Amino acid sequence: MSAPDTLLYWEDFAPGEVLEIGRHTFTEEEIIAFAVQFDPQPFHTDPEAARGTFYGGLIASGWHTCAVGMRLMVQSYIGHAASAGSPGVENIRWLGPVRPGDTITYRRVVLETRPSGSRPGIGLVRSRTEALNQHGETVMTMEGWGMFRRRPAQ
Repeated sequence: MSAPDTLLYWEDFAPGEVLEIGRHTFTEEEIIAFAVQFDPQPFHTDPEAARGTFYGGLIASGWHTCAVGMRLMVQSYIGHAASAGSPGVENIRWLGPVRPGDTITYRRVVLETRPSGSRPGIGLVRSRTEALNQHGETVMTMEGWGMFRRRPAQ
């Protein structure tokens, strides 16, 4: 993988490559703040009410888990890549709760790459973002495509 100060192109992504993209510790305060604004369900916004739910306590919104992952993707590689956006996410799975105090490690796994059939200067990268808690349990996976410019001819 290229150094962070080197622009990454489609050719820099290899199927099978795994990259740890960062970690984040979720606090009760941020879980509630995110949920109040974007996912106001009681098990995300009210610690007392959350105790009586299926989860037995406050948990982060799955969308919060995804949003943190997106920030880490941009900080670790997209922000210094020849990114041309994304045609979308195919699959998000929330496999376990994220609780206050959990430290989640995010990693990117490149699943496949292929040149664009309609845009000669673009290549597509299908990857899976995985989020694991401090116990090594996978709490979220997200798969999707990224579009990256091809390396210019020398």
